[in-house]
Amino acid sequence: MGKRERAAGPVGPGAPDGSKRWVGSWLVLAVAAAALANAVVDDDSGLRTWWTLRADLREAEARIERLRTEKAGLERDSGGLEDDPFALESAIRERLEFALPGETIVRLKPRETANTRIP
Repeated sequence: MGKRERAAGPVGPGAPDGSKRWVGSWLVLAVAAAALANAVVDDDSGLRTWWTLRADLREAEARIERLRTEKAGLERDSGGLEDDPFALESAIRERLEFALPGETIVRLKPRETANTRIP
């Protein structure tokens, strides 16, 4: 027989040499299944932790995108303030609630009820 030729004989679980391979294959499969089950169940370093971190990452990326959009809007609005001194003064006074001498600031509270009836 050459090196590549195999002897004819029983193959599979009932074969003398095949049974060792069969048991070895099942053992490898059982160890892999146990490792996978441990990865799913383990809270410290398992798949749950990985899934949680992925969800946190998606939330953070969404927040970053919202903040970038807000920043772009603020930068667009600030362009008008640089060109118009009256708009700049008005924005500063509104934000810091400043009043010039002789001015009176009136603050109106939003209506808490939806009742539009006048008493």
